[in-house]
Amino acid sequence: MSAENMGATEHGGPFDVATAATVVLDAREIIIGWSPAAEALFGYPPGETLGRPVGDLLADAAGVAALLESGTRYPTCSALHRDGHPLRVALAVSPLGHDEGGATWLVAAVSTPRLDQWAGDQAMLNGLSEQSPIMISVLDTQLRVKWINRAVEKEFGLTLEECRGQYISDVLPKGDYLSEAGSPPPPMDQPFEHVLNTGEPLVDLRYRSPTDLDPFHYQFWSSSYFRLEDVDGRPLGVCETAVNITDRYVVRQRLALLSRAGGKIGQTLNIERTAGDLAELTVPEFAAITSVDLFEPVLRGEDPGEANGRTAPHLRRMAERAAGDSVAGAMPSRLAEYPAGSPQLRCLSEGRPVVGDRMLAVPLRARGTVLGLVTFQRFPPRDTFDPEEVHLAEELVSRTAVCVDNGRRYVREHAAALMLQRDLLPRRLPEPTAVSVAHRYRPAAGPVGVGGDWYDVIPLSGARVGLVIGDVAGRGLRASATMGRMRTTVAALAALDLAPEELLARLDDLVVAQSLDGEDDRAVGVTCLYAIYDPVERHCVMARAGHLPPALVTPDGRVEILDLPAGPPLGLGGLPFESAGFDLPENSLLALFTDGLVESREQDIDVGLSRLRDALSRPGRTLEETGDSVLTTMLPHPSEDDAALLLARVHALSDGQVASWDLPADFAEVARFRGLAVEKAVDWGHDEAAFVVELVVSELVTNALRYGGAPMRLRLIRDQSLICEVSDGGHTSPHLRRAGQDEEGGRGLFLVAQLTERWGTRYTPDGKTIWAEVPLSGPTGMPDLFDVLE
Repeated sequence: MSAENMGATEHGGPFDVATAATVVLDAREIIIGWSPAAEALFGYPPGETLGRPVGDLLADAAGVAALLESGTRYPTCSALHRDGHPLRVALAVSPLGHDEGGATWLVAAVSTPRLDQWAGDQAMLNGLSEQSPIMISVLDTQLRVKWINRAVEKEFGLTLEECRGQYISDVLPKGDYLSEAGSPPPPMDQPFEHVLNTGEPLVDLRYRSPTDLDPFHYQFWSSSYFRLEDVDGRPLGVCETAVNITDRYVVRQRLALLSRAGGKIGQTLNIERTAGDLAELTVPEFAAITSVDLFEPVLRGEDPGEANGRTAPHLRRMAERAAGDSVAGAMPSRLAEYPAGSPQLRCLSEGRPVVGDRMLAVPLRARGTVLGLVTFQRFPPRDTFDPEEVHLAEELVSRTAVCVDNGRRYVREHAAALMLQRDLLPRRLPEPTAVSVAHRYRPAAGPVGVGGDWYDVIPLSGARVGLVIGDVAGRGLRASATMGRMRTTVAALAALDLAPEELLARLDDLVVAQSLDGEDDRAVGVTCLYAIYDPVERHCVMARAGHLPPALVTPDGRVEILDLPAGPPLGLGGLPFESAGFDLPENSLLALFTDGLVESREQDIDVGLSRLRDALSRPGRTLEETGDSVLTTMLPHPSEDDAALLLARVHALSDGQVASWDLPADFAEVARFRGLAVEKAVDWGHDEAAFVVELVVSELVTNALRYGGAPMRLRLIRDQSLICEVSDGGHTSPHLRRAGQDEEGGRGLFLVAQLTERWGTRYTPDGKTIWAEVPLSGPTGMPDLFDVLE
């Protein structure tokens, strides 16, 4: 057989004697042998062909010898099928070299379509072996290399002779599979074993490693695996195909990193968490180590300091993450120091990215201000940072810088709001005899924890005390400022001794007027509760504007939420407010609170009120202990809303601390009642105040007789001061004025004002009460009477 025909006639070729039509000729080209395949191809049985010239079948053949001399590898010619249809066949002729009269030629014939298909298959196999960019490796059932194509040899610097018979894990460079969707990457030879054992193909597994040709850089491949089987389905081995996707993979990962950055960075105003998010996002995909450093003033909400190439004062490490860390990127901050001339200090001073040996320093710049820097580091075999990666790092750091700057501005606003709120809320509440108080305030958790809840205790005339609690919607500086304005307004209205429902009505009018004038509408919807407790009558009157009613704890530990008429929130206008009165036993406890204490997304208000009742019902505790216990019970975790609590334990004045007399409409009785008042002051042990009491009672009683009407009554109350009150049925309030030098009268109230701590008028349903408070303890501070008159 000629060498040029070996590939066609060997096992599996188109002219394989086991499958091709074979014809044996003698020296005269007479058919002396006819195979079953020849019968199948031409349609003639052996009895009709043996002994005939082969030219009877091959119409345009010039003879077998001539075919060999033509030099054509697989000459073709026409033939006729037994049924008459033409055939186009290709021939492979081989001389047998027998003596004359014996077998001389072996002719193998196939249809030309079969030859064309075989030639195409051969070209494809040759292309896969020698020209294909796709790497192909064939392993046996022991995962030893049987064959690799030229692409594998070029990619890894190997030859088939070097790696045939070796385990694949010993041939390829050590690398790792890249995990998908958070799953752990498989061991190197696990895909081969999986495919070999299950027959299930694996597609597009990502593999990363350096190569012997380039040991200092990572290459990335997309690999697929399928099992090779014989005709009976028995495993013969595994075939792996792989494509180098380094460039495409890097671009895709950069785009994916930017996409994830949009969903991860910027979700919080917490500066430390933002720094940690950037570090966690970029390691290990973009860098082996990422560290974030900020100027210390940024953490306080201030503008950062200046930096130069030699020093960077007040630079603090806020986050650091390295490949393999199992913890988040945030960390307790520590000082970050860099040597002079380092990439980091150059980055800060020049305000631009600086690339070192596998190190990249990028300034954290927002709104033209450098807030700190981010350092990315890599180790071999990772590439150094190329220009595209520098641009990517700038984009990531720029997004982070905006968030850090927003956090810095929040810190500044939050600090200002806290300071404002501390200034607006009472640092120390008054301590009237009528009540003992304790108070608690818990800011809300989250970006702007400062809110608009407030409370107050306001001493009133007649030893009474006003209790206030309110809630401004919203949080931040605006809510705190509104809260301060509302608290000041309530205190000013309370000084007029208005009834609770009247005070809320006037407060509502002010809010409506300001919102209509366009001055401010932030107070619209504010809730408020105002209560007045009278320790003489042991009675409390209160009204509310959209606020929750208070809880009353009786001395026996019973707790109830008071049934108080519900008024509208402030600023709605046109709706009345109603008050309700309650007799309070001695040592009863009133708990005034805002909705943040009892209501949240996770807790319905009814459940919160039930828990509050339980927290208040525990006996044997001081007010401070009760306040701590209530906050611990009601707010065990940070809340979304701020909460305020005002506890007031009420005390009654004893009968021995109050003296009162009905006044007849007779000027002649003034002296007698003046004497009774002085006598009572002396009985109470306040001789030093007797003169002032005598003068005040004389003036107030005289004014009531002159300008008021029946019924009239004089009352003395011994409290922290000695309170003189004269009530009458009139509604005209006296006015303080300074009399002229030539006037004989008009100096009475002026003297009262000069000789007492304070004085005023309050109106009642039956008339009015003029009152004055005479100091009792310490230096009286009374001016000389003649100095006052002058």
